[in-house]
Amino acid sequence: MRRLTKRVRSVARDDAGMSTAEYAVGTVAACGFGAILYKILTSGFVVHLVESIISHALHLGF
Repeated sequence: MRRLTKRVRSVARDDAGMSTAEYAVGTVAACGFGAILYKILTSGFVVHLVESIISHALHLGF
């Protein structure tokens, strides 16, 4: 039983954090997602949609 406990603890310690390669992949994925989101939000269609929503909201005339 002690050997099993020791083995489980050593395996848990080995996988305690991300490696540099995992950080790099995560960073590249986040940058790619951010770039795609930026392109979508600055496209003419989305800008026009937001402007029309704001314009409609301001002209409701309560």
